[in-house]
Parts: sequence; C-alpha cells; structure tokens
Amino acid sequence: QVQVAESGGGRVQAGGPLRLSCTASGSSFSVDHTDWYRQPPGKQREWVAGMPGTGVTSVTGRFTVSRDKAKNAVNLEIDSLKPEDTGVYYCNIRGLRNIRGTLIQFDIWGKGTLVTVSS
Repeated sequence: QVQVAESGGGRVQAGGPLRLSCTASGSSFSVDHTDWYRQPPGKQREWVAGMPGTGVTSVTGRFTVSRDKAKNAVNLEIDSLKPEDTGVYYCNIRGLRNIRGTLIQFDIWGKGTLVTVSS
C-alpha cells in the first residue's frame, strides 16, 4: 500500500517563504505525477503546482515544486507569502504499483497540512 504524508505547515508571517514536504512510502511503486492543492477556509480545493515523476523542479509563479531525492520527498516552496495563501495544503500522487507482476494505477491524497499566514 502506498501512503502519502505532508509536513511543514504552521503559522507564518506574510512576506516570508515556506517549504512544505510530501513523502510517499510503500513498496514496489513508481510515481507518474505529484501535485499540490490547497483549500482555503470556506472555499473549494484548488490546484497550486505540480511536477511529473521524472521532473526535478517546476515553477508556477510564487510556487516551486522540487524533488529531494535524499529524503524521497517532493517539496512545495512558496515565496512572498500572503494571507490569502492560508489553507490546508494537500499532496496528490498518481502512479503505478507492482502487485505480483501486475501494474495497478493509484491516485492517493495525503491528509493535508494547515498553513496560516498572518499579516
């Protein structure tokens, strides 16, 4: 079974940077794509940034997704934080699991990490 976990959230000051991490654990799997989403208070979940499984770095505005091979993690760095960046940040991983020689697609979400940006 593949599991996904986010970390790095908390209460931060506007204007600064923040790094969130997404780690996947399990056996016999490969990642096709990693995406970060967020859900602001009272609003729907929205896509933030993402990267294919073979990628190293992807930049979307103030959001940079990068791979940390040493920690087997995909990080989301947010620059120049704004109060409107407040929300629960989720990691979504899509890939393939090898189950007794059969490749099975998976699409898994983490439980999220809360980011609160104060002005």
